[in-house]
Amino acid sequence: MNADLFRTVMVPIADPDDARETARAIRTYLSPNSEIIVTHVVPKGEGVPDKASVAQRKDFAQDAYENFLNVLAADKSRITPLTLYGRDVTDTIIEGALETDTTTIAFTPRGASRWTKLITGNISESLIRNSSVPVLVLPPQEEYEPLE
Repeated sequence: MNADLFRTVMVPIADPDDARETARAIRTYLSPNSEIIVTHVVPKGEGVPDKASVAQRKDFAQDAYENFLNVLAADKSRITPLTLYGRDVTDTIIEGALETDTTTIAFTPRGASRWTKLITGNISESLIRNSSVPVLVLPPQEEYEPLE
């Protein structure tokens, strides 16, 4: 693959388990010079009270970042955690990618039932359709050996 495509990669993660799975999937594609912006979006409702406090949301994001970093232990110096806040997760990821000069958005699709996707929308599909930044959907990696 073109090394420029992986110069600055934004990697959205939903939760700690997704972070671990996504880190496993992306590590084989990274070049030695790749910069990674691992991001978690905290959804903000307009005029709607949040279900969790800001501190709880930050702790949740931190747990996810730690799981991501643990898989890519040897590459920690090239990884920047970035928490984004927005009403629409897809738009927030795309805006964050543009603001950080991301060359690629890379993620593993999250499992959800058709009913859930119908009700909540499909973030994966929306990213692919709406992003002006290239989007790479990574296949899951079932097993891995931690990098030394």
